[in-house]
Amino acid sequence: MDSFNSLVDGFGTALTPVNLLWAALGVLLGTAIGVLPGIGPAMAVALLLPVTYGLEPTGAFIMFAGIYYGAMFGGSTTSILLNTPGESAAVVAAIDGNPMAKAGRGAQALAAAAVGHFTGGMIGTILLVALAPTVAALAVDIGAPDYFAIMVLAFIAVTSVLGSSRIRGLASLLVGLTLGLVGLDQLTGQQRLTFGSLQLADGIDVVIVAVGLFAIGEALWVAAHLRRTTGEAIPVGRPWLAGADVRRTWKSWLRGPVIGFPFGAVPAGGAEIPTFLSYVTEKRLSRHKEEFGKGAIEGVAGPESAASASAAGTLVSMLTLGLPTTAVAAVMLAAFQQYGIQPGPLLFEREPELVWGLIASLFVGMVLLLALNLPLAPLWAKLLRIPRPYLYAGILFFAAVGAYAVGGEPLDLLILLLIGLIGFGMRRYGLPVLPAVIGVILGPAAEQQLRRALQISDGSVTGLVGTPFSVTVYTVIAVLLAWPLLKKLVGRRRDVTV
Repeated sequence: MDSFNSLVDGFGTALTPVNLLWAALGVLLGTAIGVLPGIGPAMAVALLLPVTYGLEPTGAFIMFAGIYYGAMFGGSTTSILLNTPGESAAVVAAIDGNPMAKAGRGAQALAAAAVGHFTGGMIGTILLVALAPTVAALAVDIGAPDYFAIMVLAFIAVTSVLGSSRIRGLASLLVGLTLGLVGLDQLTGQQRLTFGSLQLADGIDVVIVAVGLFAIGEALWVAAHLRRTTGEAIPVGRPWLAGADVRRTWKSWLRGPVIGFPFGAVPAGGAEIPTFLSYVTEKRLSRHKEEFGKGAIEGVAGPESAASASAAGTLVSMLTLGLPTTAVAAVMLAAFQQYGIQPGPLLFEREPELVWGLIASLFVGMVLLLALNLPLAPLWAKLLRIPRPYLYAGILFFAAVGAYAVGGEPLDLLILLLIGLIGFGMRRYGLPVLPAVIGVILGPAAEQQLRRALQISDGSVTGLVGTPFSVTVYTVIAVLLAWPLLKKLVGRRRDVTV
């Protein structure tokens, strides 16, 4: 009941004219950015971080959330029409969405994706309202050893799930942890990796790291592989669904959140894994298995619903524990730090207007997104014809202006370029970017919690596993690390038996 009353107050905040304007602007920008190939929501939020310095925090986060959900919506448009996912969560939509479009059913595919996102987002946000205060209340009793264990779990999970190998994931994490060490030691005041520069004594701003790795790195990567021709979008009529399509998809829309929300809430969950799981589930349960891969509408509806629900799940761990589970959540956590706000168990008590206004704005944003995406699908398709040289030139310009606005130091531009080159190198050698960003943000906090835990236990390492919660978390970590080895052993035994 308290959550319901708080949500009503949140709607009072979200429905003010100014915040409605930020929500509409966010969903519009997010959808447009999601449509453009290669520009995901993480890059969009990272680019807008410096621009929002002068904004009031509630309005800024409402706009960020609109961009997040809007990009999830928009990413499916380019997947369906061009077979080119606008962002990673929309990869699965191309498997059946593009064959549907080539068969003249692009309107139905876009409508199934839009309604799926609406349904998944609504159900996911309802679960966020129901679970987030409870998780926050339980998290108040979590101590330094428990927090350190959770952060180690985030590090291990993000390096295990993402990328083509664990070695590459660990290498990316090491890059982020190294960047997080730059500056003064919080306890001793000693300089670390500053090379005698006073400008680096305060460390490298997280905004510069995020913009460099995402925007500059991606722009350099695209420039190195630039194609002078742009893909021609398939013409789209007014999206609509026939009664037969609705009968085939309504169960898929409801199953998606069951898979997507839990994966969004766990460390390194994100939307990629649940969308694939949802696709496999729909294929197994469908009566039209022969259509999958050739244009099954369930193969679009289920994964897109799961992707939207996972976005709501992501906000649970970020708001209640301060743990980002996706690249966008990592950049949004940097935005909280930019305003001097620390997400965690006490956030619901200290900043109730901001938190509940943000959650209420998600409901508003879903309605706005459905209203935008159904009638404006043909317009979004035309955005695909923007020449990429102009597109990425604009990204580089805004990234440089934003980085300079952070501290007003020319050195920041040099650091931005260096980090952008690191991001380019990571893409060149297949290193995922998210572990690096999480390493930069969580690395200093993990070090601080580790030192606190050791101080409490008088330097004894056993203090790190002195609580039932921390033991449970380390057990999960051990399972994550041992799982690939166990799979190999089981596979060998099966081969021997055969």
